[in-house]
Amino acid sequence: MTPAPPPLTAAPGGLLGKVRRFLRSFRERDAHPEDAWAVTFLTPGEALVYRGMDARDREHACRVTRNLLRDHPDADPELVAAALLHDCGKSVRTYYVFERVLVGLIPYRLARLFPPRGAVGIRANHPELGAKLLAYAGARPRVAKLVARHHAPIGDPDAALLHHYDDLE
Repeated sequence: MTPAPPPLTAAPGGLLGKVRRFLRSFRERDAHPEDAWAVTFLTPGEALVYRGMDARDREHACRVTRNLLRDHPDADPELVAAALLHDCGKSVRTYYVFERVLVGLIPYRLARLFPPRGAVGIRANHPELGAKLLAYAGARPRVAKLVARHHAPIGDPDAALLHHYDDLE
């Protein structure tokens, strides 16, 4: 049986929500991911990758996952794990504050034109990098595949669902 998610707090939307997310991006210590809850959905290898993520990315992943489970309480366990890990590819390189702001301003499709190194390149290629990281850690193959496809979900309903909830956040 899948553990119940913690109670939802009102997700700030619109411009105010974007401003709050922007302000949270400055200091990792301001992030409060629900790690104990999150790792209950992950295998040991997946949990290791999750714990290696920046706290701000883990907090974002928890919000994406809570929103997914709110609307789809019987979601496939591998989709839930992928929601928690979808941005793990960003953990291959530490971002400076100005880089976190910069990469957030560049549209994903434009960022894909950059080489897969440096802050913009890592952001652009984080789905594929995350899938490789997960495969190396012994993650479930479907979880790695969903992470790889969360920005290009064509033909995969679960990847499309993950993309949708990531996009809402």
